[in-house]
Amino acid sequence: MPVSHVPPAVRRGVRDATPVAVGIVPFGLVTGVASVEAGLSPAQAVGFSVLAFAGASQLAVVDLLGRNAALAVAVLTGVVINLRLLMFSASIAPYFRPFGSRRKTLSSYLLTDQAYALAVSWYREADPDSTARFRYFVAAGGSLWVVWQASLVAGVVAGANVPASWGLEFAVPLVFLGLLVPAVSTRPTLAAAVVGGGVAVAGDVVVVGGSTGLPYNLSLVVGAVAGILAGVAVSASSDGTEGDDGEPGTPEGVSD
Repeated sequence: MPVSHVPPAVRRGVRDATPVAVGIVPFGLVTGVASVEAGLSPAQAVGFSVLAFAGASQLAVVDLLGRNAALAVAVLTGVVINLRLLMFSASIAPYFRPFGSRRKTLSSYLLTDQAYALAVSWYREADPDSTARFRYFVAAGGSLWVVWQASLVAGVVAGANVPASWGLEFAVPLVFLGLLVPAVSTRPTLAAAVVGGGVAVAGDVVVVGGSTGLPYNLSLVVGAVAGILAGVAVSASSDGTEGDDGEPGTPEGVSD
């Protein structure tokens, strides 16, 4: 199809998503490598990625499966990390209200931090009609989906050929560290990071019933809940002067 026949909203969505998509390539590569390191076959890794398409929570679940965590704990961890999508959904829902059920279903599948941020920004700037809103969201979210899956496949192929002596198990903590540092910019986020990280580490080293670490690898889930509570408590104590910029999300790795 000639470029001139492509709807303007589609062209704009692809164009806006392109620089963001470049940033998720390393994240997708690491997730692919981590999937192989966790013992998933290439087909399982790609199938899980297509089904979940969940960025950070996808990587966390893969890491837990690699440590032989209980399936329920891995799923619960993914749910906790993805709770932020509830805020994104509530925020963008007014723009999607005219969509039919199939359009809403596809849009919900493609909802990520980046797609949300790009779409809301353009909707507020251009005030497009519902058809243009849907085309833009699918173009932007679909572009991110394609880049994420391609990066993951490349990581799966690379991971399957990397010698174990290279120690790629450090890739996952490094990725999350790279996501954490820029996000710690206020007292509530600092409290959440310190308390959540401290509780998670303590949960891995505490001796319970003669064994080291909380049962079922629950340290990550307990740490996440503790971090959320700490961040909310500090935010409430500051009377809303910090940690509330009026926007529920900013671009980062897929997600996550």
